Amino acid sequence: MGISERKEKILQAVVDSYIVSCEPISSSTIRQTYLPELSSATIRNELATLEEMGYLEQPHTSAGRVPTAQAYRLYVDKLMPRRKLSKSELSIVKQYFNEKITEIDDILKNTAKVISEITNLTSVALIPNVKNARIEDIKIVKLTASSALVIIVTDLGVLRDGMVELGEDFSEEYFFSASKFIGKAFKGYTFRDLVEPDRAIEEIKNEYKKLFDVIYTMIKNYATGISDVDVVLEGSAKLLDQPEYANVEKAKAMLEFLETKEQLMPMVKNNSAPDDMRLNIRIGRAGDDEGSPECAVVTASYSLNGVNIGDAGVIGPIRMDYSKVVSVLDYIGKTISVLPESKNNKEDKED
Repeated sequence: MGISERKEKILQAVVDSYIVSCEPISSSTIRQTYLPELSSATIRNELATLEEMGYLEQPHTSAGRVPTAQAYRLYVDKLMPRRKLSKSELSIVKQYFNEKITEIDDILKNTAKVISEITNLTSVALIPNVKNARIEDIKIVKLTASSALVIIVTDLGVLRDGMVELGEDFSEEYFFSASKFIGKAFKGYTFRDLVEPDRAIEEIKNEYKKLFDVIYTMIKNYATGISDVDVVLEGSAKLLDQPEYANVEKAKAMLEFLETKEQLMPMVKNNSAPDDMRLNIRIGRAGDDEGSPECAVVTASYSLNGVNIGDAGVIGPIRMDYSKVVSVLDYIGKTISVLPESKNNKEDKED
């Protein structure tokens, strides 16, 4: 059942005020700060009705009301105002993504760091294994007489690199020839494909054995990763700064939840349709049992070159500044989406 516009305004006032104060909200506070055109009696009656509808609860008989998980769900779905990031917040994002980033892991780790720094909440990111990334080129650059830098370029626009020590002196021509030949042979394969190389790959292995052994080991490591996804947490201690977790038992339950990847992954994984903002907001208990902590998880899916590279967002009390969190996730997504053209692709073209 829907609620009236007046009830929505009052509910929005309660949520906005509680996000800031973490204190029960009274009818007088709503009238003085948000809705002076309404009488205190009208506001009290509406608060009582909203409580009956399950949107508010009253911790104590004489206290004001606090929002329930149901109220936060309506708030983020319909009532939440959109806000712009401040100049200082925009500057923080640019600092983290100002330099060329060549690893998927680094992009998502930086994403988690900047989200936590701006929102002052614990952030989380899911980093997918690259075993299905398709190889576009392999470059081998001579560093010293007996060592070279191996760079694997994938269809994600992300580079994977490693050092190889050959133990003997090779000419520039050798590295140029090896780079051209091996790059052509591996092109189009995924890391998973190359775990069992075909005859053509075996011929390359014989021709450039030492280089091949190193490159093949790198590819095999990517293709046989233990997990399809890894979880990165930033700012876990920031949970303890939230009033909700002043209670030792609640704080302990929440920190234990963060340490359990099997429980955390389903909360963070974003299964939204690919044609929207791919924002996922979960509000309520972290698990199925009554003892699991109450929290909110807001995540977004991030793409590079049109390919999803993982999910990242924040986890914290249900009394969080959703408007700010959504704005941060949205802006970071736009920043990441232009990284290939402005950095990686541009340099590839110059090569």
